[in-house]
Amino acid sequence: MANLKEIRNRISSIKSTMQITSAMKMVSAAKLKKAQDAITAMRPYSSKLTELLQSLSATLDSDAGGAYSTEREVKKVLLVAVTSNRGLCGGFNSSIIKETVRTINGKYNGVAVDLLTIGKKGNDILSKEHNVIENRNDIFDDLTFDNVALVAEQLMNLYVDGSYDKIEIIYNRFKNAATQIVQVEQFLPIKPIESDESVNLDYIFEPSKEEIVLELIPKSLKTQLYKAIRDSFAAEHGARMTAMHKATDNATELRDELLLTYNKARQAAITNEILEIVGGAEALNN
Repeated sequence: MANLKEIRNRISSIKSTMQITSAMKMVSAAKLKKAQDAITAMRPYSSKLTELLQSLSATLDSDAGGAYSTEREVKKVLLVAVTSNRGLCGGFNSSIIKETVRTINGKYNGVAVDLLTIGKKGNDILSKEHNVIENRNDIFDDLTFDNVALVAEQLMNLYVDGSYDKIEIIYNRFKNAATQIVQVEQFLPIKPIESDESVNLDYIFEPSKEEIVLELIPKSLKTQLYKAIRDSFAAEHGARMTAMHKATDNATELRDELLLTYNKARQAAITNEILEIVGGAEALNN
């Protein structure tokens, strides 16, 4: 059994850890509320815009804005892996890294695959074994639509000039504070509409359909990427809050166990001292 001083030092260390994890949990909870409100408000707009875009693109030829929806033989793929800049968020980053590796080795086995990473943690691991063309961990320093739009424009240019035949985004979709769902979402080419009902919607176009689509496609793609990063941002804070909550609970449990061990050891030491005193007194009397 460890001596009393060692146990006291361990208890003191665990109490300090509890204070840190508890503070990090509260900070993440405050940030989560703001991030959750932002992504919840954005999802309906993004979904409707994507639905409208798919409906319009299905009726256009490649010369009228359909360059973003043209299917090509997949010879080279770009995966956009969205992780975080910081750790201490459970399996948030590792799930994205595992899914990225699984996609490369499974879905695109035999196809040339490059990566564009958003977030420091994903880049640190994936760049060791895979070709990362660029890392944009600066996005989270100032997460605005304008900054994300620059990355979206870069991706669109890489697809239009034929550098890549398909671009996909891999990110954590926020469900609630305890649940993040790994999402693999096709960015380019624009996926064809799956339901015949939307194709037959009776829209009145002003100005022409072609002019609207030329404006709508870039905006929709920028919104899609912004939504994915916003989703990941909210999911990160949810994962960190949950991880810090569990860490605080585990530290509390360990502290209580050590306190029990410390009290038992102290009582044993006191009992031994009493026995020694009694034994000494008996020896003197004899």
